[in-house]
Amino acid sequence: MTRALRTLAQLMGWSCVVIGAIHLILGNAAIPGASAAGTTVDSWGRFMGASFAGYGLAWLWTARQRPIPASAVRWLAGVFLLGGAGRLISLAVHGPPHWFQIALTVIELGLPPVFFRLASAEEHALRDGAETAPTGR
Repeated sequence: MTRALRTLAQLMGWSCVVIGAIHLILGNAAIPGASAAGTTVDSWGRFMGASFAGYGLAWLWTARQRPIPASAVRWLAGVFLLGGAGRLISLAVHGPPHWFQIALTVIELGLPPVFFRLASAEEHALRDGAETAPTGR
């Protein structure tokens, strides 16, 4: 489980860093259907790109910890899930967005439960291992 959690967290981290950098560099051009949205949306998108890259760095930091802190994984996955919930609210209020945004919503709602499960399994394995490990006396 540790290897799966670490690999998935690293993949998540690098994906977020790259996506964030693309949004920071390209602005509106990085958002399907928003190329003509104007300077306010461009400014907001570039800011959010930097924030998303920072979020990715938090995932990478978490993946490098030994053991991987389950609470950090849960918090980071929870933020991702909250983003998916925000997309659902937008869908309900404004209707369907570009198809790519729908695909992202599916990922943002489907991936967090995987992280929650892996974090719990890792936490239980550590606890069980600590209870059965020799004390060295």
